[in-house]
Amino acid sequence: MTLPLSPTQLFERLKKTEMNQVMDELIHFRRQTERLDLMNKLHARMASVSGLDGMIEAYSVWLMPMVKHELIAYNNFARRKKHMFCSGHGPVRRNVMAFAESLLCKDDRETFSYKSEDGHYAHKWMIESSGESGLLLVIKEDHELTEAEIGVINESLVVFGESVRRGLEYEELLDSAHRDALTGLSNRRVFSDRVNALMESSKRYGHPLTIASLDLDYFKQLNDKLGHQRGDRALKQIAAVFKENVRATDLAIRMGGDEFLIVMENTSQASGRVLAERICKAVDDLNVWADEETKLGISIGLAQWRHEENLAKWLDRVDDYLYHSKIEGRARVTSGD
Repeated sequence: MTLPLSPTQLFERLKKTEMNQVMDELIHFRRQTERLDLMNKLHARMASVSGLDGMIEAYSVWLMPMVKHELIAYNNFARRKKHMFCSGHGPVRRNVMAFAESLLCKDDRETFSYKSEDGHYAHKWMIESSGESGLLLVIKEDHELTEAEIGVINESLVVFGESVRRGLEYEELLDSAHRDALTGLSNRRVFSDRVNALMESSKRYGHPLTIASLDLDYFKQLNDKLGHQRGDRALKQIAAVFKENVRATDLAIRMGGDEFLIVMENTSQASGRVLAERICKAVDDLNVWADEETKLGISIGLAQWRHEENLAKWLDRVDDYLYHSKIEGRARVTSGD
């Protein structure tokens, strides 16, 4: 038979229970404070960068002390923006990045974890934030993420998602400032920002640098006879020709009106002429006519940069070649010796 507790014993038990509850609450409060401090640090780190690549790196640096990982990646399907940040080197880096690339293309919302043939484990999250949908990928070596590590990442997703949305909007704003609104080609500002660095690189490493100046033939007649709407459509067709034929590493620029420049890095004048001739033919193949006798074409001047000349002299020289293309019959390429 259990004897009833004395008033003193009852008081001590209640006091002990209350103390345990207080301690539990203090531990819970401390954990909440630590989590809040972590999220504040993440928010501050993400706020200090603007573009997507910087944000992915910042998130990786923040996450590393809690979750050791080989790679962080993000892909936004709608905006077609993605970036990977990998801490490895050499063959390991190439393998883990190839593994990540294969997973970033999958809009698979069911599967959470994957394993590569060389022992890397990938975990992914689909992030929805203010109408944005993206895929976050974390890759570790040797073993899967623990529940505690998954918990840390889960708690960070709100801050991460909102920060990435801001970064994507910033990049689109910056991109629009450097793009021609009608054609989507780079604008004059991009040429001004980059050409001097390209010239310096060419001089330092001895790589050839060639520029093509392009001007449409009979574009004014097209506008006058068929209207500016048809002229705008023709400019978009020309831009499509450039995008199909010009390398991603080169600059295809709309300088204004029907005038364009193509800056070809690590390209000799002879190689540049091959591209220019191909563009001439592609524009001719568009079969755009202002009237029965007037067909849209493109005249091109081409010149490789000479290290002793400044930018103004180089542009004057290529403009002279363009002038010769115009007076010698149009729809042709003229270059120096």
